[in-house]
Amino acid sequence: MKIDQKSISRKEYINVEYLYSYIKDKFKIKLYSDKSGFDKKIYDQNLYRPGLALAGFVDLFTYSRVQVFGNTEMRYLDHLSENEKRISLERIFSFNIPCIIITDKNQPFPLLLELADKHKIPLLGSEFNTTKLIYLVGDFLDDQFAPRISIHGSFVDVYGVGMLFIGKSGIGKSEVALDLIERGHRLVADDIIILTKKGEGILIGSGTNLVKHIMEIRGLGLIDVERMFGIRAIRYQKRLEVIVELEVWSDKEEYTRTGLDGNFVSISDVEIPYVKLPILPGKNITVISEVISLNYLLKHFGYDAAAHFQNRLNKRLNGEDINKIRGIEYFEHDFE
Repeated sequence: MKIDQKSISRKEYINVEYLYSYIKDKFKIKLYSDKSGFDKKIYDQNLYRPGLALAGFVDLFTYSRVQVFGNTEMRYLDHLSENEKRISLERIFSFNIPCIIITDKNQPFPLLLELADKHKIPLLGSEFNTTKLIYLVGDFLDDQFAPRISIHGSFVDVYGVGMLFIGKSGIGKSEVALDLIERGHRLVADDIIILTKKGEGILIGSGTNLVKHIMEIRGLGLIDVERMFGIRAIRYQKRLEVIVELEVWSDKEEYTRTGLDGNFVSISDVEIPYVKLPILPGKNITVISEVISLNYLLKHFGYDAAAHFQNRLNKRLNGEDINKIRGIEYFEHDFE
């Protein structure tokens, strides 16, 4: 199965000003220097601790990354004489460093402030410890540089499962999503879905800033789901876990009857469970979508109904449970 998807060009870099504007409030970041180096570019989502570079070994110094000065770096510099300290800092400031973040409530000493302003390297600080700061800022940068694709469809959180409805234009994707919203489920996005790869096996879906939670219903027009159904009817992002393709019933097409052969589709090298759902008059697609979600949850927690039934069938074919024809051994009186 091949899904029509469009690759979005990933960011080659962001500048320090963009980084600072997004993390200053979320991660309690302070600016100790002026903004003269805010146009410096960041090309790498990883952060770097320059302990060895401060000590003089710069052969493997990854200077293009955001530099983190934690307790180790600050204590090392504190034990140097003023002349040694200047030599150590001048050595790494000679490289084109994008910025420095000081962690663990450490305060920049006068020489560090002086050289940061001299070389126009933004100097930031955080109350968070080094491990937490690297995790949070690293996750933010990883999101900025992550590969992204766009897919046409409707993305809904159904019982906590991210379900993407795809199919030909006019097949009824938005109508199914709207029906699910009416039943208490949550819309993530409609029409254009942006999928961002997080890690090796995770795709996070969201809408666009332009459309957000606006839906187009053929024959009616545009509706604002958040205004109409309330804040509990929407969410801004969700992990993609199941893809459901809607298509008009065809006698020439084969549809799964047991579910034993689980189908998957690859998106950005991530395998996602895939269900092809034929549409017939009178078929309740909304309820079936809820069942798909619940069945996915059962499989996630270790129970596969199709495999369980196959196991019982094999036992019967092998002569086990030969006398158990009925579902129960003894009919009790049917008292309420």
